Amino acid sequence: MNLNDCHNFQDFRKLARKRLPSPIFHYIDGAADDEVTYNRNTAAYNDADLIPNVLRGVENVDLSTTIFGKKLDLPFYCAPTALQRLFHYDGERAVGKAAQKFGTMFGVSSLGTVSVEEISSIVSTPKMFQFYFHKDRGLNDSMLERVKAAKFDVLALTVDTITGGNRERDLRTGFTSPPRLTLASLFSFASKPMWAINYLTKPKFELPQLQDHVSEGTNTATSIGNYFSSMLDQSMNWKDAERLCSKWGGHFALKGIMSVEDAKKAIDIGCTGIMVSNHGGRQLDGARAPFDQLAEIVDAVGDKIDVICEGGIQRGTHILKALSVGAKACSGGRMYLYALASAGQKGVERALSLYRAELERDMKLMGCTSVKELNRSNIKFRHNY
Repeated sequence: MNLNDCHNFQDFRKLARKRLPSPIFHYIDGAADDEVTYNRNTAAYNDADLIPNVLRGVENVDLSTTIFGKKLDLPFYCAPTALQRLFHYDGERAVGKAAQKFGTMFGVSSLGTVSVEEISSIVSTPKMFQFYFHKDRGLNDSMLERVKAAKFDVLALTVDTITGGNRERDLRTGFTSPPRLTLASLFSFASKPMWAINYLTKPKFELPQLQDHVSEGTNTATSIGNYFSSMLDQSMNWKDAERLCSKWGGHFALKGIMSVEDAKKAIDIGCTGIMVSNHGGRQLDGARAPFDQLAEIVDAVGDKIDVICEGGIQRGTHILKALSVGAKACSGGRMYLYALASAGQKGVERALSLYRAELERDMKLMGCTSVKELNRSNIKFRHNY
């Protein structure tokens, strides 16, 4: 199997599994507890049916949308994700260049593996920085100033990682950052020699946004769950978020909003956007899926703030359904991470190209020529939640 054999999300997943050592694949692939929420994130889209219109003249389709004051050529973007250079040695460089080629936004995590300064120098597409609020306030201030200087367009505070989720696959495989060889994982790493060669011969794996302040993740091996639980500030509250928003002074979002009450509070503290997200099912198992919760949140705040639906997206029709409910855009991590692991920048470009082609085709089949035409008359839910 190679890149040309990948025609959808599941194909990229299969190829990534062939390329990555087991602990690293399962870090991407796994979720919390029994992974009920993770599975529901995608299944939720199947409970909504599309209602197409015909004879509308759909030769030309405009997929563009505007979020955070930036026009994107596509109504979806690459969400910020951690540790990307474990999946492919180019990491965020590959994702950023691919996003730029397709005229969409991409995000860099506090746990990113390429510096915000380098990303700013090589990528001109709109950029989001995912901010993890650490106990070390000096680290927080340093990250904020660096992201400002690098002229990122959006700061997104992640609010659903107040402690680490119970990611049992990581416990079984012994996954850590940086990778730590154990008897259980030795065979898996040895059986993927190209990954091992690249890891050992390419520039050293590091977390450049963090390494001047903490050794964990760069020089001291740690699980992501332990990092969240020990390094992030569990006393973080709405006043902290409001102060961070004020210090930033630009477009500010909360990533991980799932309730109407919190969506309204986000407006009160000055946010210009929210990501309706449960962290890919990796935190609280049993939480509702973003798509299940989307309509309620859009009805409450959609006319005042950009609402992004994040999680579970595997098809263009999933994006179409979220936009029809009222999301301004969609985002996801696994939707491009498997492709990154499969073939670096070329893999991400192929994935984005397939999503774009699916969405354009689906728009034509729906009788729509613009994202702005999508609304709830296009969709009907099989059940009321």
